[in-house]
Amino acid sequence: MIRLLFAMLLFGAIFSAPGCTKSALENTGSCTVENDSSALHPRGAQFQVLLDEYTSRGLPGISLLVRDSDGRWAGASGMADIGAGVAMRPCHVSKIASVTKLFIGVLVMKLVETGVLDLDAPISTWVPGHYIDKIANARESTLRMLLNHSSGIADVIEDQQFYLHVLNDPDKHWTEEELLDFVCGDEPQFSPAGDSVEYSNTNLLLAALIIEKATGLQHHELLRTGILLPLGLSNTYYQPHDPLPPFTAHGYFDLYNNNTLVDMSSFNTGSGNGYGGMFSNVFDMQTFIEALLRSKTLLSPAALQEMETVRIGDEAENEFYGVTLRREYFGDQRQWTGYGHRGRDLAYSADLYYFPEQDITMALIVNYGTDGESDLRELFLEFRKNLMEKVLE
Repeated sequence: MIRLLFAMLLFGAIFSAPGCTKSALENTGSCTVENDSSALHPRGAQFQVLLDEYTSRGLPGISLLVRDSDGRWAGASGMADIGAGVAMRPCHVSKIASVTKLFIGVLVMKLVETGVLDLDAPISTWVPGHYIDKIANARESTLRMLLNHSSGIADVIEDQQFYLHVLNDPDKHWTEEELLDFVCGDEPQFSPAGDSVEYSNTNLLLAALIIEKATGLQHHELLRTGILLPLGLSNTYYQPHDPLPPFTAHGYFDLYNNNTLVDMSSFNTGSGNGYGGMFSNVFDMQTFIEALLRSKTLLSPAALQEMETVRIGDEAENEFYGVTLRREYFGDQRQWTGYGHRGRDLAYSADLYYFPEQDITMALIVNYGTDGESDLRELFLEFRKNLMEKVLE
């Protein structure tokens, strides 16, 4: 996840001119929902009231899909593009941030199934030696340790020099090598000899590099041919490798903490390098998570079991990671267990979870950045808690 505290302190001084925060996205266009049966869902009106409440209180736009025993409900509220006056619809595409990691995890496990990769091989098998020498814990880490966040390797997103570069060149397309250079010489999060778990975007950055070294192919090409095309995910894109469609929602953040939303759609924190950059809508998100965890058609039973075997980190922080698959507990008594991933970026947020005990799927998109401190972040967390109770009750 992205911590913005340091970056936000610097931002006002670096970007004072209004033109500096203009989005690179075109005005958002309309999209169409086909064969929608949401009006038949008995709790659809309740879901809609909840969404409308929180957009009226400040969240720019929300898109939600719930599939349960009563069928599928998909709805939206608020704005996909405030400047152009385009209302959010569930078919709008939005950045799903770290949910990208779940796609990468599936891709890795497909390569494990075919013998191309070995989860317990040291990453030095594939990662160039100068990175093994310069990145703390790299020599001791295996591919599995990267994917369940037990490597202790420093998080590139936490590196202050990286954020300075992002602030000064917000729409730069980063290479994996450029990003890895930022963590060379950084202190590790913990010693790799133990049971610690700490989320690090660098882990998936290295995993993407490993995929490419092992196969000789670009990982974004393998994602498309191995996952997106077979599942028919025609509204899922991987920035900057894929051009975004005209019905892409803009993303916002209360940058100056003055209750004014700034369009930050163009800011790139390393998208397209394994740890973020996927854009999708709630319908494609449902198709993906249900193929993985409900119908279980994406992976073999053994590969899926590997993904679901979690390492326990900070229980108070709800940190339980399998092979990029997050297990999260919901409810005041943690009575509900969801499997999937969540995404938090500069201007977008997303949740994608399947609840096997209840056989419920939930896909959520909010076009507001909730990893940085802001009043709307707290509002989002309140909304998320109330939404989970409504969905799972």
